[in-house]
Amino acid sequence: MQFDLTDLRLFVAAAELGSLTRAAERQHLSLAAASARIKALEVQAGLALLAREARGVRLLPPGEAFLHHARMMLHQAGQLGAELKEYGGGLRGHLRVFANTTAVSDFLPEILPGFLARHPRINIDLQEKPNAQIPHGVLDGRADIGIVAGLIDTLGLESIHFSTDRLVLVTARKHRFARRRRIAFAETLDEDAVGMQPGSTLQAFLAQITESLGKSQKLRIQLGSFDAMCRMIGSGVGIGVVPESAARRNLESMKLALIELSDPWCVRERFLLVRDRAALPTYAQALVDTLCAHYAAQEARAG
Repeated sequence: MQFDLTDLRLFVAAAELGSLTRAAERQHLSLAAASARIKALEVQAGLALLAREARGVRLLPPGEAFLHHARMMLHQAGQLGAELKEYGGGLRGHLRVFANTTAVSDFLPEILPGFLARHPRINIDLQEKPNAQIPHGVLDGRADIGIVAGLIDTLGLESIHFSTDRLVLVTARKHRFARRRRIAFAETLDEDAVGMQPGSTLQAFLAQITESLGKSQKLRIQLGSFDAMCRMIGSGVGIGVVPESAARRNLESMKLALIELSDPWCVRERFLLVRDRAALPTYAQALVDTLCAHYAAQEARAG
């Protein structure tokens, strides 16, 4: 099908307003020109998209599908225009990253400020996505780099291992579990819990685990960051499962106890996903190198 952005804007306006006349006015077109454009779309589609009625127009099922894609294309066109404008203002690169909750909430806020300071003409569009959705975003080009943890289908993408993520149980120091060195996650499910917000990668992962155990967490509150979780846990609201790095960062200031989980799933390998590392722009490769070097240095200090 061949159409321009005016066609798409006109169709969206007609669908939203329920009137071709009003849609034509919005797009500064004559009614005859607007009607001809819509008719041309329908001829190309080989289907009627709108039902013409006495009081206006109504979307037909094919029109519903067309409306969905028209809105997406207009949104992408808007993003393209904004991005090109940034390049005109001196921007050298725009990097899109899809990452899981731990990456977005825990370690990227520590690493990215230095990276952006070293690359002042690079912008990063960082979006939190569930692990399973991230490879699809990289594969279809919506993301340049994906950051995932655990065993997932990488869809044939190039995987770069950069660190190991360990989940631990965190409690207040007066909690009855606080003196335990190791515990199974199943033993914790009768306790009040503090969790991440609904839709987060970690919370979705733990929901799958509890479902397999035939139970659910007794969530008292769900929050948007691991530091906020640790603050609530330290105050005695409940217990929680968080990345070890977040637990250790808040261990003393929030008077926490850290208990190792005995479940094999608590250790999750982290990977960067790219379509082709060799074909990455220089600034994207620089971010890959920055993440790998950061954790290599951590391992060297620990060793």
